[in-house]
Order: sequence, then structure tokens, then C-alpha cells
Amino acid sequence: MRPPFLRRLLMVVSTLLVVSGLVFLLLDLAPGDPMSQLPPSIPEDVRAEMRSALGLDQPAPERYARWLWQMLVVEPAIAADALLDTDLAAGAPRILSWQTRAPVMSLIAQRLPQTLVVVGLAYLLGTFGAIALSIGSAARRGRTLDRAGTGLAAMGHALPPFFTAAVLIYVFAIRLEWLPTTYDTTLAVTGWDSAAVQIRQMILPVAVLSLQTLAQTVRYSRAAMLDALAQDYILTARAKGLGARRVLLGHALRNSWVPVLTVAALGAPQVFAGAIVTEQIFGVNGIGQLLIQSLQAGDLPTVQTVTMLIAVLIVLANLGADVLIARIDPRTAHA
Repeated sequence: MRPPFLRRLLMVVSTLLVVSGLVFLLLDLAPGDPMSQLPPSIPEDVRAEMRSALGLDQPAPERYARWLWQMLVVEPAIAADALLDTDLAAGAPRILSWQTRAPVMSLIAQRLPQTLVVVGLAYLLGTFGAIALSIGSAARRGRTLDRAGTGLAAMGHALPPFFTAAVLIYVFAIRLEWLPTTYDTTLAVTGWDSAAVQIRQMILPVAVLSLQTLAQTVRYSRAAMLDALAQDYILTARAKGLGARRVLLGHALRNSWVPVLTVAALGAPQVFAGAIVTEQIFGVNGIGQLLIQSLQAGDLPTVQTVTMLIAVLIVLANLGADVLIARIDPRTAHA
């Protein structure tokens, strides 16, 4: 591995360590007591024993060190044991949910695929839709397509995901009755009919998140395309007799990828934040819904672990964008 990539990798590790400390500190200092969910008739000595069983009587640095050790060492070792049939974990204590007493990673493993499918599909559709729209807008600047794309981007920025979701549900699910209002996470795709049902129930949540991604990307990708079309090499390509399609796709778009990928990577936190709201509205049984339920129940280990997992996914998305940008434009590799 080259030194620039090593620097980025070290930056990722240090960022995640800082994020883990902030997540633990903010949730530990948050008002409220997990024991407040219990009936008031429970004696104080029983409450004290329960606090001791949950580790709440230990100092915060000790609890943070134990949680970080379980996150970085124990849980990966358990995953390796399951995949490779080894015994690396050797009965080490796992991160347990206060609410269900089940391993938090098991709860996440059940729900993460739903989130990744919806968020991943929406992210790809929104990003590539923004690129396609920016190409058309730049090629027809000031015309109907350009004005429509600008208006769509402004609408996507102005409308929060919960409002967009409510409007789409009212129009397409209630009035027209074309699509379902909720997401059936128990559906098993076993044939064409069930696949069609799966696609239908994914349309609304994916559309809400795609609009958010498209809105935050299309303005920058359009500006990058317009900037590229104003460069001298575009004039040279046109003077050589190259067609408009080749000039747009082979020259202007190729030199516009860097800002587009940068903006798309920086928009990952907003997509995950929108996914948390969208999962609640449509009933998607993903990690966003798990996070909200755990917050309502005061389940701090689950909240900390899910928040940390979302941070890891966001940092990995930015690292992937850095690698792609370095491949597209090697000059940025040493930046």
C-alpha cells in the first residue's frame, strides 16, 4: 500500500476512535436513568443490584473501555468464529441489549440488510440520476430540462423526507391505490409474483431517499459540467469535429467526476439520517427503526452500537470516494 492510502487509513481509524468516544460520552451524559423504565414499586436495593448487573455502577472510563473492547475485538472474533469455525472469542462477554438481553450485533444483523438494500438502491439511483440530469441540463442550459432539474433540486432541498413521504403516500397509496403504504419486512422473494410485490413496496421509501440524494448532488454536478464545458480543451475537441455526445461524455463528464463523487460522499450522513425517518414512516424493519425503538426504551448499549455502525458506514463511504477520486485523478492521491 502506498503512503497516501496509509494516511487515509490512519485518518479513518482516528476518526472512528474520536466518534466512538463522543458517542459514548454524549449518551452517558444524557438526562434520564435506565432504571426509570421500571415500576416504582421495585425496592431500591433491587434497583441497585440491577444497576450493578448492567455495569452502571462502574466508572465511565471503565465502561467505555469495555464497550470499545467488545466492539473492536470480541464481536469481530465472534463473526470470525461463525465464518471459519474457530474459537477465537472463547466465551467472551458480548454487547447485550438492556431491553431484550440479546446480543446487539445479532439484532443489527437481522435488520441491517433491509437498511442497506433501501439506502443503497436510493443512493445509487439518486447519484446516477443527478449525473444524468446534470448532463442534460448542461447541454440544454436555460431550456425546459434545465429549469425542471433546477426546480426539482430546489424542491428536494426544501422538503424534508417526512413531508415528501407523506405526500407520496397520500397520492400513490391512498388516492391512486397503486402502491402499499407500509413495507412488509417478512416478505420472502420466492418467485416472480413475490419479486413484483417486493419492488412495489420498495418504490416509495426508495423514491423519498433518492429525491434527497438527487437534490444535494445535481446542483454541484451541473455546475461541474458547465465549468468543464467552458474549458479550452472542450473548444479544441469541438474544433476537431467531435460530436456533441462524445464531447459531453468523453471529455466534460470525465473531468467532472471529482466534485460529483466528493459531494455524493459528503451527502452520505444526510441519506442515513433520512433513512431513519423513512424507516419509521414506512415500517421498514431496519437499523433506523431499531435506533428509534432503543432510544425510546433507554437501551444505551444498542443506541451506542447502532450509532457507531452508522458512523463506520459513513466513514467507509467517504474512504471509498477518496479511493475512486485518486484513481480518476491521480493528482489528488497526494493531496
